[in-house]
Amino acid sequence: MKNPSEFSIALETSAPTTALVYPGAGDGSSARAALVLAHGAGAGQRSTFMVDFAAALSDLGLDVVTFNFPYTEQRRKIPDRAPVLEACYRAVISGVRDQLESAQRALFVGGKSMGGRIATQVAAADAALPIAGLVLLGYPLHPPGKPTERRDKHLPSVSRPMLFVQGTRDAFGTPDELTPLLQTLNPPPTLYPVPQGDHSFKLSRKDPAAQAAIYGGIQRTIVDWVRAQAP
Repeated sequence: MKNPSEFSIALETSAPTTALVYPGAGDGSSARAALVLAHGAGAGQRSTFMVDFAAALSDLGLDVVTFNFPYTEQRRKIPDRAPVLEACYRAVISGVRDQLESAQRALFVGGKSMGGRIATQVAAADAALPIAGLVLLGYPLHPPGKPTERRDKHLPSVSRPMLFVQGTRDAFGTPDELTPLLQTLNPPPTLYPVPQGDHSFKLSRKDPAAQAAIYGGIQRTIVDWVRAQAP
């Protein structure tokens, strides 16, 4: 893995935030696509999950960009309100397209849990944004224990290819809960269930080899899906 490079992204709603670029491995030519992954509500872009996934996906050939939402950059615990999070994501999309040639060819967005939800809200609100598809890692369909408090009204307006990676033990929504919704969307999304995976795709038993195989399967699926969608 090459060390990620860091760059600053100016925000209208707050001080600048930091993004990290994990360059895609390969034969020296530029990556065919770029993927922006936003972190979840409880941990920033330097969390183990975000770093490990970004590094693995870049090793498989994608240019991967992570970033901090303003509250994380400023070391606050409570997430910003949706308009601030969405404005930050839009600024990141603009900044990444300026920075990376691969993002000008095919730019994918998404993220872990809340980060993925914000990506879908940004995409749903602007059909003109140059987004080739969305990668959603543990989509938070509802809060744990509150299945009627759905976060899906905007999804029909996304109108781009979407990949949902969802653990079968995810307290925020299982693949079975997502399936009826996804069947109504156009274009039809791809659903990748993670057997026995929780919200972060962790298994219920401690088995390092099995866990590594689960993560590896997810990462290869993401790269294969992105390459299939890229122009």
